[in-house]
Amino acid sequence: MSKVKMALLFSIIVWCTGITFSKEAKNIKIGITQIVEHKALDLSKQGFLKALKDNGFGDADIEARNAQGDFATAQLIAQSFVNQKKDLIFTISTPSSQAALNATKEIPIVITAVTDPTIAGLISKNLTGTSDPMPIDEQVNLIKQVLPNVKTVGLIYNTSEQNSAISIERTKKELEKVGLKFEEAGVTSINDISPALSNLLNKVDLIFLTTDNLISSAAPLVIEMSNKANKPVLAGEESHIPFGALMTRTIDFEKIGYRAGEMAVEILKGKAPSEIPIEPPKENRTIVNKKIAEKYNIDMSIEILKNAEIAD
Repeated sequence: MSKVKMALLFSIIVWCTGITFSKEAKNIKIGITQIVEHKALDLSKQGFLKALKDNGFGDADIEARNAQGDFATAQLIAQSFVNQKKDLIFTISTPSSQAALNATKEIPIVITAVTDPTIAGLISKNLTGTSDPMPIDEQVNLIKQVLPNVKTVGLIYNTSEQNSAISIERTKKELEKVGLKFEEAGVTSINDISPALSNLLNKVDLIFLTTDNLISSAAPLVIEMSNKANKPVLAGEESHIPFGALMTRTIDFEKIGYRAGEMAVEILKGKAPSEIPIEPPKENRTIVNKKIAEKYNIDMSIEILKNAEIAD
């Protein structure tokens, strides 16, 4: 065969392969299930979708649904994805991931924004993804270094979220290590937050928000009440900063969503989820709200804040 004919044949093969891949991408069905709407989880979804697009799966048939904070709804969403025979399910949060794994042990599941997959029972041959453990020791260190006069820390959380219970227990241990006291308030609904927080604010010097989906969805209220009581807020995530939280040491939720999207691409190309280990975040960031730092007379020249990102 001549070189010209060989080159022509190669071009035809490449062209045909591209067409086939495009059609396959369009026919792939992906279900996205998210426990509640708030900025951190939304950023995870945004990162996931960007990774799909960047890797040739932007034309996939994607259905995204939100459980509005209700686990029973999350279970219904997961079951509907199974009934529709989705090719892959992307789950954002611990409750959504648990619901999906309850619904299927066959369809690939890619998780993100899960505090501790092992404790949450998210171990299966059809599951992988990214976790979001808070750098709690680093956050507690921020309190000690930046706010040395704080003696008692307030913790408010949803008692029905397993990820929150995990974070709260870890937070208590880290606070005890450095000699800080704590008071806690458990809630189960949005309506519980205001009265529980009012009582808590009378007992503490600072409010520490963990990565709790219910509390994050009500972050503007929590932070406004705290600042009115002159009690600074240490945020669990970046999205709390614009609402008036003082500072955070946090992960990048868009990045862990993007990495989860890359894992999904590997699976859609034929790799088994069991061959891809669940990954924690690779880096953390310190972010300080400039206006709120001025309110509480924070010394921005101290060593621990020298590389902090400043939010106006």
